[in-house]
Amino acid sequence: MKDKRVLYVSSEVIPYLPETDISSTSFEAAKMVNNQGGQIRIFMPRFGNINERRHQLHEVIRLSGINLVINDLDMPLIIKVASIPKERMQVYFIDNEDYFKRKATLTDEEGNLFDDNDERAIFFAKGVIETVKKLNWSPDIIHVHGWLASLLPLYLRNYYGNEPLFSNARIVTSVYNQSFDETLSTEMQEKVLFDGMEDEDVKHLAEPNYVNLIKTAVDNSDAIILSGDNVPDELKTYVNRLNKPVLPYKNREEFTQAYQDFYAEKVLKQ
Repeated sequence: MKDKRVLYVSSEVIPYLPETDISSTSFEAAKMVNNQGGQIRIFMPRFGNINERRHQLHEVIRLSGINLVINDLDMPLIIKVASIPKERMQVYFIDNEDYFKRKATLTDEEGNLFDDNDERAIFFAKGVIETVKKLNWSPDIIHVHGWLASLLPLYLRNYYGNEPLFSNARIVTSVYNQSFDETLSTEMQEKVLFDGMEDEDVKHLAEPNYVNLIKTAVDNSDAIILSGDNVPDELKTYVNRLNKPVLPYKNREEFTQAYQDFYAEKVLKQ
């Protein structure tokens, strides 16, 4: 992986949020590539429960300041950055007052999904891509973690399909165990169609539940990693029918070498 460029886009990364399969895997995968001499960029949302002072987040003025159109509304994009202590790795945070100021991540105190999670997912996907464009940084691999990041492959392949910066990038989506049972806003499909998508591109979003969000991601990916030991059977069956490289679930002891081999042998050689 020496000198390869890998973009990690995740809904959560340690140490900024508590340790989960997603937050720890996102961190460990990026650390592995970084230690091998690869170049990495990590993006995550700047949720309101992330302590900016403790983690020393600061705004990057030259990257902030553009507006993203979400469902016909202009939403200002703010970019913040922090360094993971002792790892020489920077994390970029996608921020917006309306979407990410609240002191929570994806659910309220009762565990209910926020009504605007669909728009937050659209904003996050667009925000990452627009920021990477501003950085003028062309990745070899784009690795997606977590359902809030699940629209990124769709937008890369369609809305930004003619963007030369990403023309050679290979998209990998990690599929985790199901993390919610409800559906997002029933208007999600319409909001994505507003960005000029074709009906076929967003067919799964007619019912935007966890399984269908991930189906949308893997449809637009080049390779898939099963990152949970209890991925829904419907998703496993769907993934296996796609005729794309799939890395089965690996535990912590097997993880590092398996990811290295998968990146090098299955993803980059496509």
